[in-house]
Amino acid sequence: MRYREVIRTPLWLLAIIYFFFLSLVISIWAALGNNSALVSLVVLTLTLIAIYIKTALIIEVDDTEIRVGPAHLQREFLGESFALDNQQLRKIRTRDADPAAHLAIRFWSPLAVQLFVNDTRDQTPYWLISTSQPEKVLTALKALKI
Repeated sequence: MRYREVIRTPLWLLAIIYFFFLSLVISIWAALGNNSALVSLVVLTLTLIAIYIKTALIIEVDDTEIRVGPAHLQREFLGESFALDNQQLRKIRTRDADPAAHLAIRFWSPLAVQLFVNDTRDQTPYWLISTSQPEKVLTALKALKI
């Protein structure tokens, strides 16, 4: 394994979701009582934990391919790759977006890597990958191309 990064949901976002869940629990408590509220609190807390686990974006670069979530791209199909700052990322994910692109982005992550695909059979022109360390991803991708 040359590189591995896991981008998880930030705690501030989980807190906002949990506050919404708690307002639902209070509504259930007011309408149905203590037992129903306790059950809903447990269920919604477990739901929040599942959200935290399921929304993790796993980026892995090894000797043969790059994997981003469930998608993978073998090294012979790797094209140019670029690090994007917040302003560049904002443009490319909105105004300059290609509808056929593979987007593995998280709105809370201000940095990304754009990876072009060199496969004539694939309609995807590029991958847009959120990362907190774009330079490390680029270094791993350059080592993969060699």
